Amino acid sequence: MSRDQVVGWVLVVVSIIVIIAYGYILFATQYSQILLQITAMIAVVGVFGILAWIGYTLATTPPPKPIEEIEKEIEEELKKLEQEQVKQ
Repeated sequence: MSRDQVVGWVLVVVSIIVIIAYGYILFATQYSQILLQITAMIAVVGVFGILAWIGYTLATTPPPKPIEEIEKEIEEELKKLEQEQVKQ
């Protein structure tokens, strides 16, 4: 059995254990309210944490050059190359 298969089976077993434990705590103990609150908090922090990261990235990344500026740079480089070829 390869290492990837072992990791895969470990993930399957751990996932089943977590599902069973979650269901047990949710339906058979007095801690269901706190479990739901923790679950909701993790979901909200996860979603809005990712949104904050995307927003920060958008806010701090400089905008790309306009196409016209890139075209001018390419034309200038082409002219330089043509001039070098003419000299040779």
